[in-house]
Amino acid sequence: MKTRGEVEAAVCEGIARFMQDFMGRGPKEIRTHLFGNLLLVRQQGILTPAEVSLAAVQPTEKGRDMLKSVRTYMLEASRLRIDALVEQATELACVSMHHDISTVTGEEVFVFARDRHCTNSTRACGAEPCCQACAATCRKCHDACKAMIT
Repeated sequence: MKTRGEVEAAVCEGIARFMQDFMGRGPKEIRTHLFGNLLLVRQQGILTPAEVSLAAVQPTEKGRDMLKSVRTYMLEASRLRIDALVEQATELACVSMHHDISTVTGEEVFVFARDRHCTNSTRACGAEPCCQACAATCRKCHDACKAMIT
């Protein structure tokens, strides 16, 4: 079992590397805090110059909303990859991910809810590794996970 500091450091490293690889820019600063089964990741200095310009478009709500929509879409498109890196660092499955970005401060926040109980590394059906607490998309896996918890 990893220590709290090791988990937080591994998540910081993984998220920063993901942002650099996928978004083309890593954060200037990143901090992770572990609270029970919640994991908070706060990044600062993540907006590209193009995103800063977009956020300044008049009316500002339009630019802000567009930037948030694009970021959210891109993160949701790579959700499995993000979950996998958090799961690898914490050794627990991610149940949910929440995200927001401030176009004013250039700060981005992730909150991950982790499953305290399920440590199943393969799906009950023998398919790919579990990445969503036995991914309720597969009924057999979901039932097997519930049986492990109870």
